[in-house]
Amino acid sequence: MTTNVQQLFSSAQQDGTLGAQSMQVLAVPDLGAQIALGLGIAIDDVKASEVVLVTLMPDDSGSIRMAKNAQNVRDGHNAVLDALLASKQKDNVFVHTRYLNGDVLFPYVPLAQAIRMDSQNYDPNQGTPLYDQSVVLLGTVLAKTQAFLDAGVNVRTVTLLITDGADAGSNRAQPKDVAAIVKDMTMAERHIVAAMGIDDGGTDFRQVFSLMGIDPRWVLTPKNNQKEIRRAFNVFSQSAVQMTGGGGAGGFAAVP
Repeated sequence: MTTNVQQLFSSAQQDGTLGAQSMQVLAVPDLGAQIALGLGIAIDDVKASEVVLVTLMPDDSGSIRMAKNAQNVRDGHNAVLDALLASKQKDNVFVHTRYLNGDVLFPYVPLAQAIRMDSQNYDPNQGTPLYDQSVVLLGTVLAKTQAFLDAGVNVRTVTLLITDGADAGSNRAQPKDVAAIVKDMTMAERHIVAAMGIDDGGTDFRQVFSLMGIDPRWVLTPKNNQKEIRRAFNVFSQSAVQMTGGGGAGGFAAVP
């Protein structure tokens, strides 16, 4: 683990926001280097006293392409950016997108600098290491959050994990490892961890995400068609916008 990331996690543990089990999960060789790729903007370059981190993990597995959902996922991701850009607090929003197989589309950047997904930068053709990469992504959220907190900047976060299948390919993490991190984040009362499971005809996504510790109120399970997928992204977008205004804690059912 890189020194900077390790220091951030140690600081979070000292603050009482990161438990021993989560620390053990995050203290994996090479994990810090993966997390560092997503940290992005230097804290000194941020002038706001309060920020919102929006973090997205689109599925780039081959099944997305086979189900003809690549453009739906691109459009959904970009719709989230558009909704945030229309919010009153857009200047205080920082965004990071990392694909499910670990490729970073962009690290944390001001919302206006976020890169839109297109056919050139998103070609879903890999596996589904859901647990491994959820640990990386949530570790990135925690590290960036702690960096802001250590600098005296208040932080709220909203994160969306997206998959159209159960885990296939994780070799380090298990559901309980993700759940330990999610539990610590939930107890800190500044994080929302949400998940979207696009119907594959067989996976019980509510069970999958429950084992990962994700509150059922923050789970979306759209059917495998354009209308449902885009609607699910729209529901998440509304929650993310609410988060920028200090609301959004009631789950997706509370979204108008």
